[in-house]
Amino acid sequence: MQKKVLITEEIDPAGISVLKTRGLDIDIQLGLNENELVERIGEYDALIVRSHTQVTKKVIDAAGDRLKIIGRAGVSVDNIDLESATDRGIIVCNAPNSNIMSAAEHAMALILSCARNVPQANASMHAGEWEPGSLKGCELYEKTLAIFGLGRVGGLVAQRAASFGMNLIGYDPYCSKERAATLGVEMYEDVQDMLPLADFITVHMPKTAETAGMFGPEQFAAMKDGVIIVNVSRDGIFDEKSMADFIAAEKIRAVGFDVLEDEPCTTSPLHEFENAVLTPHIGAVTVEAQRRAGVQIATFVAQGLAGSIVPTAVNMSHVPPEVMDKFGPYLTAARMMGRIISQIEADMPRKLSLTARGTLASADVNIILASALKGILAYKNVGSVTGTNAEAVAQRHGIEATTMTHVNAFGYDSSLSLETADNSIACTLYGTDRPARIISLFGYSFDIEPAAQSIILRYVDAPGRMGVIGTILGEAGVNITTMQIGKRDDSESAVVYLNVEGDVNDEVLDELRANIDGLQNLWYVKL
Repeated sequence: MQKKVLITEEIDPAGISVLKTRGLDIDIQLGLNENELVERIGEYDALIVRSHTQVTKKVIDAAGDRLKIIGRAGVSVDNIDLESATDRGIIVCNAPNSNIMSAAEHAMALILSCARNVPQANASMHAGEWEPGSLKGCELYEKTLAIFGLGRVGGLVAQRAASFGMNLIGYDPYCSKERAATLGVEMYEDVQDMLPLADFITVHMPKTAETAGMFGPEQFAAMKDGVIIVNVSRDGIFDEKSMADFIAAEKIRAVGFDVLEDEPCTTSPLHEFENAVLTPHIGAVTVEAQRRAGVQIATFVAQGLAGSIVPTAVNMSHVPPEVMDKFGPYLTAARMMGRIISQIEADMPRKLSLTARGTLASADVNIILASALKGILAYKNVGSVTGTNAEAVAQRHGIEATTMTHVNAFGYDSSLSLETADNSIACTLYGTDRPARIISLFGYSFDIEPAAQSIILRYVDAPGRMGVIGTILGEAGVNITTMQIGKRDDSESAVVYLNVEGDVNDEVLDELRANIDGLQNLWYVKL
């Protein structure tokens, strides 16, 4: 049976051509509301939307078992209920690179418009006036631009601003020093330290719990007098009501906003100001961006329906079924090892090497690397890591990632290892229907299945150490469920891996640190 694709918002004709070329039945029904979508969605294998269609839990539940993939022709998937889609095994994918150039160029357009009063000058001329004296602007040359968010769009803005001779400073907890140096951006760890330095501010960050309301009265007050602020990112990052007060007081010289709260928005507090340059969310509205978005999402949806890898899937492992059946459990194992490494190392690892051995050597190691990176970056909001973008994600976080394969698995059918400059971990599976087991840690041999919480200790081996550990944990009500001690002939140290249950708080860990003679390291790991 021919597979059917429902499209509820306009995409570029080139994208429609891609779908038709793949032999798919296309149904274009624009502007459907939730109830209308609920009535129709059960007839389709795929759904393509842009930003306005709300794909709610009600819609996804109404899809039944037929709907396999939802494609968003753009970057954000805020209008799609990811949790509900994931629960029903529906892939959600996007076109994250389709509009980054357009967004970056629009940011520069707003910066220049605010600096040189372009909208005001245009309005004046159309009104039959000629008043250049009232339209005095400022140059970008040698001014300081603060860039919040140095991802794909922020990086492109940095490159373009540098060509104007601007001094660049930046804030991004997830940007490596190496990437910042390449972009010529001086990084800051504290937002408040940057604000008094910036002549211009531009934001390119997602809306998260950390960034929502990031700029309010306290931040506006700390900014340099006459600052110009631009936002082509997300709504809700700026408190628009308090910003209006600072514009009225001339603390803020001008703002350029392409995103506003409660869009479509025609009544923002910013509307009353002539020096607020407002555009109706057109950062991605270029011929080129729309064509790229349409073609990319059509390609990814077609790939998903064909059972192939969907490189931009944001909620599923991007692996075809036959590969998942054979190697899928090792993706979970790689993620587990990444989480352990991330909690053992105090800082982000600079080097990461993944080695697949035995029958695993025939797998797509980039997919496995992506899972390991997901584990390492689990505590950072980095979005999707896939087999196709794993290397780029690693580079952005300053990780030099390499992969290797080897037919020798040292007596196992297959094994997987992760190495950093200072630490290493390896695991295997005794059957794909069983959890992974750690077979090596720091070069010490083990055979243990890690639990949800573990305590790892390395100390100079001597009698009585385990007695002290057991007593401290027992008195604290922490139960040791399984344990293993690893030793090496070339070392006087032992490594103990304890799977535990109970409340492992800071007091318990401090008690262990204070009372174990010869203790070299202690780590509390949660999976």
